[in-house]
Amino acid sequence: MIRARHATDFHAASWQRAWAGAGAGGSGDDVRAALVARYAEPHRAYHTLQHLDECLTAFEAVQHLAEHAAEVEMALWFHDAVYDVHRHDNEEASAEWARAALRAAGAPAAAAARVAALVLATKHQAPPRGADETVLVDIDLAILGAEAPRFAQYEQQIRAEYAFVPEAQFRQRRRDILGSFLSRPRIYGTGHFHALLEERARRNLRRAAGAPEGAPAPAPDAGRSVR
Repeated sequence: MIRARHATDFHAASWQRAWAGAGAGGSGDDVRAALVARYAEPHRAYHTLQHLDECLTAFEAVQHLAEHAAEVEMALWFHDAVYDVHRHDNEEASAEWARAALRAAGAPAAAAARVAALVLATKHQAPPRGADETVLVDIDLAILGAEAPRFAQYEQQIRAEYAFVPEAQFRQRRRDILGSFLSRPRIYGTGHFHALLEERARRNLRRAAGAPEGAPAPAPDAGRSVR
């Protein structure tokens, strides 16, 4: 996570690079301030500035893999802009906010549409398509391959966000979600994240889902995500 004294400069540099790179005019500082406020909402435990900072930090190492790097970075800023566990359209609302903000600032329609589509890819309901989606999705899923202490913290944070869900129901739904990632031939699409995180992610997921080594994992039930 970015140290507090460097967070403001880090955010500003990332934002300015992405905002200008996507073709938006002005500084967009009002939009950035609104996003930072959203990530600091009190009902969030995982989908916070910590997660945003981890995503933006990971992006620094792989931005060269993207076809539209600025748009991927902008999508990272917006991908959890709207987050309410009681609604089912968080990604859609976040994508529309991104599209509208960029268009209002003069960004080309094609760039705004690409950013919105990238935000929708973080629903994780289909394999990513193309280099940009692959980079973005790998970054969003990097937490699955975190070191054990951070992964344990992540699990606690997700539970806190779903504190209203009965324990047995939460555990079953969580097993289904984590099992769906385990059942994939590979979790990470880029060579970078596959080499760096794949093995550890599978260890984390097997432990969290209670799945024995090599056991097939069930597909998730339809309904609200617990990720």
